[in-house]
Amino acid sequence: MPDWIDFLQWPAMAVTVLAAWLVASTQHTRRKVGFWCFLASNALWVAWGLHDEAYALIALQLCLVATNIRGAFKNEDKPSEEK
Repeated sequence: MPDWIDFLQWPAMAVTVLAAWLVASTQHTRRKVGFWCFLASNALWVAWGLHDEAYALIALQLCLVATNIRGAFKNEDKPSEEK
């Protein structure tokens, strides 16, 4: 029987796709939520990567954390008009 953490990759994938959808929005609030979803997906991927000893994936997620934090701050700078 597989460990429950083996299934963690599926919610991680779903949250990543949702985050990408939200970040592509023209609405400031949706983009803001999207960056938080990306950060949640980074945490999920790191947890799964630690279990599977996928160290390149963990390193990638840590780099993506930095870009997602940067994106969240840049999103705060110039909010577009809500539609």
